Amino acid sequence: MGLNPALSHGTPRRALQSTHFVRDTDVDPGGFDLRMNEKTKPIFEADLNAGGLRFGIVVSRFNDFVTERLLQGALEAFEKSGADPKQVDVVKVPGAWELSIALQTLGQMNKYDAFVCLGAVIRGDTPHFDYVAGEAARGMAAASAQFDVPVANGVLTTNTVDQATDRAGGKEGNKGFEAAMTAIEMANLLRALRASGQKTGN
Repeated sequence: MGLNPALSHGTPRRALQSTHFVRDTDVDPGGFDLRMNEKTKPIFEADLNAGGLRFGIVVSRFNDFVTERLLQGALEAFEKSGADPKQVDVVKVPGAWELSIALQTLGQMNKYDAFVCLGAVIRGDTPHFDYVAGEAARGMAAASAQFDVPVANGVLTTNTVDQATDRAGGKEGNKGFEAAMTAIEMANLLRALRASGQKTGN
């Protein structure tokens, strides 16, 4: 999901940290803002507070001059959002192809609220790029569906090295930072939606 690029250069937005739930009575299931629009349909929006959540980061070592910058961006996002550093685990794998198996193993532990995958797949002269990039994307989607845990995609798929470095702390921001912010938001959103369902008996 998209994120305002300005967030990669400053403190994450906190506007929704003070959550509110509006219906017939004043109820706060925690972690999100549920407002009513003009047609009285609920709108769910999660905050970006990482406190009390546990995250797993899986990062490829291949093209580490890019992926290490992505990792630092992700760690910065978690720190700025209030995550306990002890609750953020980093797992390094050889390349983007191996992200899937690491995700599967972490998902089986059933202890994470969200995952972040980081990598850099740069197009070459052979179809290898398409196979690796496609498998990485399929593996992330499969793990998210299997374990019912958000997986934020911070794997760069670019045509050139310059495009990759631009997105790893360069003029295009840091996609590792953005992926971590997505993971925080989705972890809070799913937790809140589940809590809302329990409170309403659904």
